[in-house]
Order: sequence, then structure tokens, then C-alpha cells
Amino acid sequence: MPRNYKSEYANYHGKSEQKKKRAKRNSARRQMEKAGKVRKGDGKDVDHKKPLAKGGSNNRSNLQVTSRKKNRSFKRTRNARMA
Repeated sequence: MPRNYKSEYANYHGKSEQKKKRAKRNSARRQMEKAGKVRKGDGKDVDHKKPLAKGGSNNRSNLQVTSRKKNRSFKRTRNARMA
């Protein structure tokens, strides 16, 4: 069965809480791009040492550059936190 993106957006991605979280992630990425640590299409992610979901911030001291594979490989629980 094909994925229903419209209902997925309505039920999850379109919620104001998710929009705020996405804005914080995008802000962290832009901050690291300005610092010259990452570039568009380089296969790297900006990782929060202390995740936003656990009270972390977008301070430079809480950000690090990791490979996409490493940043997305750990198991997550239902509420998107590290296990």
C-alpha cells in the first residue's frame, strides 16, 4: 500500500509542536553551515549532544557534526528519544 503523505502531514508533521522542532533542527544546520562545518549534500548531519527532546539547546557547545549513518542508526523509543 502506498504511503498517504497528506494524512501523515495532517496527523503529525503539520502539528505546531513538530513545526517548532523542525525549525530548531533547521536553525542548528544553518548555524553549522555558517561556521563552515557542513555543506549542502555532504552526507553529514548536525547532531545535538543532548537531544532537544531531553532539554538540549541549539548552543554551539551542544552541536556536533556526524555522519548521516551514525546519527540516524541508534534505536529510538516511541517519543523519539534515545533508548
